[in-house]
Amino acid sequence: MKLKGKVVIITGASMGIGRADAYLFASEGAKIAIGDITDAGAEETAAVIRSRGGEAFFLHTDVTKEEEAKNLVAKTIEKFGKIDILINNAGVPQKLFPIEETDVALWDSVHDVNLKSVFLMSKYVVPHMKKAGSGVILNMSTVNSLRPHPFHCAVSSSKSSVIMMTKCLAVELAPHKIRVNCISPWTIDTPAFRGSLTEDQQKVWISQIPLGRIGQPEDIANAALFLISDEASWITGVNLPVDGGYAI
Repeated sequence: MKLKGKVVIITGASMGIGRADAYLFASEGAKIAIGDITDAGAEETAAVIRSRGGEAFFLHTDVTKEEEAKNLVAKTIEKFGKIDILINNAGVPQKLFPIEETDVALWDSVHDVNLKSVFLMSKYVVPHMKKAGSGVILNMSTVNSLRPHPFHCAVSSSKSSVIMMTKCLAVELAPHKIRVNCISPWTIDTPAFRGSLTEDQQKVWISQIPLGRIGQPEDIANAALFLISDEASWITGVNLPVDGGYAI
């Protein structure tokens, strides 16, 4: 087991990539703490892990709010005694809008969920990792931050900032033996993807993938498992596109 005895916080694990992460990491021996605002889905994720013999709990958490992010970290320490790995997975998509039609409230919401949450969770997890002298943070960006897509400015700018935050933290935390990396997915078959684009738009995006298929949440989870495991112990500050070749 690659994660035996490790404690992992995952934000946004009620569905999609976060749920696939939780299931895979638990199967590799990790204890899972889930923070999400979608109670039913996140509790189901935790319940499935427990039904399979693993350890997991869910705490309703709006990761854009400082006190709730801080509380998720505190509850994880209370229950499991440590935090080895943080997965900053929570994020929101964006329907396609020209910049002049992009609502300010939408802009703020996208940046709060996609970027501010990474700051808040890292802020409160890092002291525990420093104390332990080790740790791993894995952030989620998007290939949109590497290959600009029109009408997608809010998400692309927020996720580009996640990549830079990853690099900044990797340099800052390396002396404490804390690794920080990032994954940039593209076109993953999740409710968020299906809900943010029309069927015609989905077909266009999928047609541009060199490997010829839409990605599955498990494709991202498998890459994430490598980056958070000891097999990647000499990798930090990396942004890994997992995109079927789209960013080539």
